[in-house]
Amino acid sequence: MSEPKSGGVKTLGIKVPDALHAQFALVAQLDGISLGDAALRAVELYVSTKKAEPDFAARAQAALEEIEREAAARRGAIQGLFGDDAPAADAGTTTSRSRRRSGEASD
Repeated sequence: MSEPKSGGVKTLGIKVPDALHAQFALVAQLDGISLGDAALRAVELYVSTKKAEPDFAARAQAALEEIEREAAARRGAIQGLFGDDAPAADAGTTTSRSRRRSGEASD
């Protein structure tokens, strides 16, 4: 089982039918691990299995291209609103909306 590299974790809550839960709990108990560790192993196995599928890389690339198209469309919309005065994209800065929410003054 691998540790999160970024230090962050997410909580995942799922509904499992009673019979499957009973089997899952028994398998985890027989392996001497917690349900959380067993679930993490199951997710890791699922991800590695999907990555090994022949068409997975192509589907991931298509998803990435769609994200890029959507970002370009949104960028174009912002530029359309502001023209040459459009805010510069800087990944290292906080947006004015999130600064206002946190109580800081906006630019």
